[in-house]
Amino acid sequence: MINKRFSIIAAMAIICLIACNKIKSGKEMPGQETSYIKKLGLLDKNEQIIKFYSNYKFKNAGNFFTEKRIAKYWIDEHDSSKTQIEYAFYEDIKSIDSITNVPSTYCPYLLVTRKNGSTFKVFVNGKKRDVIVFFEDAMRMIAKR
Repeated sequence: MINKRFSIIAAMAIICLIACNKIKSGKEMPGQETSYIKKLGLLDKNEQIIKFYSNYKFKNAGNFFTEKRIAKYWIDEHDSSKTQIEYAFYEDIKSIDSITNVPSTYCPYLLVTRKNGSTFKVFVNGKKRDVIVFFEDAMRMIAKR
């Protein structure tokens, strides 16, 4: 009985995580989510998210691009030294590479290299076609600059 109940709860949790972690357009994001990202310093007042993906809980992880920048954040609630908030304005990007051939336990990602040589990864997972479209759209935004 207890094992069956645990299995049901575990299955529901996995379904929720899978269902909640999808690529969203900026128009699908509630105001409190964009306000949170602004508080992290990753959005200017009139800047709009074009596409967003979280590979965990929204408050802890986000990967997105706007008309001005590409960004990611990882907020570690237990160890602030592991918190990462990264972004690059398009004009500061030297190169961007899409890495889609990853082991099944990893997310595909964009490797962003700034002109100063520093790098960061923007993780995106989901249906293969949706991931490719996210990557292509982000690269198109960068190419416009």
